[in-house]
Amino acid sequence: MDIVMPQLGETVSEGTLTLWHKSVGDEVAANEVLFEIGTDKVEMEVPAPAAGVLKEIRVEVGETVGVGTVLAILDDGSGATDSTPTSAGALTPPFASAAPPTQTARQEPVLARKRDNSLRLSPVVRKLLAENNLQPHQVTGTGRGGRIKRADVLALLKGAPVAPAIPSARLQSPSAVSADGRTVVPFNRRRQMTAEHMVRSKATSPHVLQAVEADFTTVEIARRRAGANWKAKEGFSLSYLPFIAKAVCDAVAEYPRINAHVEGESLVTFDVVNLAIAVDIDFEGLVAPVVRDAASMAVVDLARAINELAGRARRDALGPDDFQGATYTISNNGTFGTLITAPIINQPQVAILSTDAVVKKPVAVTVDGADAVAVRPVGILAQSFDHRAIDGSYSAAFLRRLKEIIESREWAAAVP
Repeated sequence: MDIVMPQLGETVSEGTLTLWHKSVGDEVAANEVLFEIGTDKVEMEVPAPAAGVLKEIRVEVGETVGVGTVLAILDDGSGATDSTPTSAGALTPPFASAAPPTQTARQEPVLARKRDNSLRLSPVVRKLLAENNLQPHQVTGTGRGGRIKRADVLALLKGAPVAPAIPSARLQSPSAVSADGRTVVPFNRRRQMTAEHMVRSKATSPHVLQAVEADFTTVEIARRRAGANWKAKEGFSLSYLPFIAKAVCDAVAEYPRINAHVEGESLVTFDVVNLAIAVDIDFEGLVAPVVRDAASMAVVDLARAINELAGRARRDALGPDDFQGATYTISNNGTFGTLITAPIINQPQVAILSTDAVVKKPVAVTVDGADAVAVRPVGILAQSFDHRAIDGSYSAAFLRRLKEIIESREWAAAVP
């Protein structure tokens, strides 16, 4: 039986093999995790479609291959172990593929990559840990190589002793090496992919940064009125971000070249705003899942959609399709108190907005025709744009309109 690279999403044509859980000659049970694959955004576990013996591995860890490529041969007792087609019922999607093999067999067996399996968690286990405010190191894994299973978490919740919690952001990589006062922490896969994407973006686009200062008084009035009632009803606080997202969508309607991709020697604009929201994953890398058709949503709908995506991102519960089709990106750094951030463009988009901290500042205002000083909530909105696609005047006009919308709209009416 051929084991092939499955389809990872509607528009994803290739994937990288990141881990073999079995070696050549190992017995494999049906639905047992056989290998892991990843794209530049997500990783996923792939189970064996049938029981058998792993006879051959054709794609090594770290290789990127197309959908339908034969990764390995599984002897399931049917006799189809030489890359010959099996009966239609022998394979079930996403494993079945009519695509011909693109890799030739290697003479030397590929060994499973060594890795701390206790930290490789299934989406079910990640969700269970998150729901119960647990860290992986608090659970003793009984799976292969110390891997944490759902039963291990449930056993802990039923009364087994719990190890003291340590903030996960402070946990060192299990492969960190300390010597002579230096600690070497190898990049994990998410950090590797983030790094590659950032370097590629800077090499591709001539980045230019522009920023405006916006008065968030009307937004703050809406947030205060919603206040505790919103959090009690929705389960999360109403931040500035959904208001900014709505203002971005409305400003894009007047400046459509902001909502675009560079394709070859052309600029392709889009009628629909698919808004990517950058989410930090425990200081180990960034992902940017997409709120689709964001311009059609009200502020409250945007707040719910952004919160839902961010929650799934931190539970590692996003799929490849959650990242497809983004036309503009917002990076929210303000929760850390930043003044101004120069974000890196999410290719092949032409611009990205950083929302930095909103803080109280003295500002000049006009009262009854006279100048006065008032204390207002003020924040900086900084946009990096691709100078191949648009010029400074176009970006500046967009930012001016964005500022006007934020400052002039009666946002309280948008939050019931």
